[in-house]
Amino acid sequence: MKAMVLRAPIGLDRLVLEDRPDPGTPGPGEIRVALHGSSLNFHDLGVASGRMPTADGRIPLADGGGVVEAVGDGVTEFRVGDGVVSCFFPDWQDGGPIAGDFSRTPGDGIDGFAQGHVVLPATAFTHAPRGYDAVEAATITTAGLTAWRALVVDGKLKAGDTVLLLGTGGVSIWALQIAKLMGATVAITSSSGEKLERARDLGADHCIHYRDVEQWGRTVRDWTGGRGVDHVVEVGGPGTLAQSIEAVRVGGHISLIGVLTGIAGEVPTAALMAKQARLQGLIVGSRREQQDFVRALDAGGIRPVIDRRFPLDQLADAFRYEIGAAHFGKIGIEW
Repeated sequence: MKAMVLRAPIGLDRLVLEDRPDPGTPGPGEIRVALHGSSLNFHDLGVASGRMPTADGRIPLADGGGVVEAVGDGVTEFRVGDGVVSCFFPDWQDGGPIAGDFSRTPGDGIDGFAQGHVVLPATAFTHAPRGYDAVEAATITTAGLTAWRALVVDGKLKAGDTVLLLGTGGVSIWALQIAKLMGATVAITSSSGEKLERARDLGADHCIHYRDVEQWGRTVRDWTGGRGVDHVVEVGGPGTLAQSIEAVRVGGHISLIGVLTGIAGEVPTAALMAKQARLQGLIVGSRREQQDFVRALDAGGIRPVIDRRFPLDQLADAFRYEIGAAHFGKIGIEW
């Protein structure tokens, strides 16, 4: 079986295609999945580039989409031929957060999905959305579920709410689609006029070129008539948080998801206190939340935005494309 493997010293030039033993047949409670697709996330790049330590020989990629080939004794949720998609935290089945690190995240603490087949507990997967191919399905594991949890699970998004999204990467574009599906009004930022036009085509109501508008938080607040937005999906981190606090309404909700501008920085605590806003960090979500998300996708009919697809043996090139930040939405890997 072919698998992409990270070899020490970890880096993109050390991604190699190797032969690995076939995982065999599933035992009780397990399923065998033929994998055909994945998608790239900022977290995957951190692992593959060596910025986030992992083991020599690790198989990368947290997202995995494929088809069930066999089921073990006691498995009733899946049948042979079902399309399935992996879970970012395979041990977090339901309830409140239980994981504060990535020791059990595929592609980081354990082997990921850049390989041909896996045999894993059935609870490490959910059904894929109807009509999605493997790459499309894989985009929900990390980026899609993160956006869903931020807006719907934690944010309690409802029709008529206003949402601010930062940038046009995987999480933000998923959040745009979810917000519009739920009847919200959306503002979005980017440094690219072309990307803003694409976001407008997806339903964005207010587009802000943040290189031209330095105080974009105030611009967003003015757009809402001075009230501020109900929700901010904050993927930038310390370099953008002050503007996000400026943009949010009194009593609003900021989902702190990304650290694109760094892992530490100054927080304007007085401004946050005055806004009485809820600043909540989050990392993806539970299997139950993913199942709820899949049901919403089946009912709503939206599909993920795939910027470009790379074959598995060009995984390093796909990561380099991600580093270039030219993509809009998700970067897919297929085999």
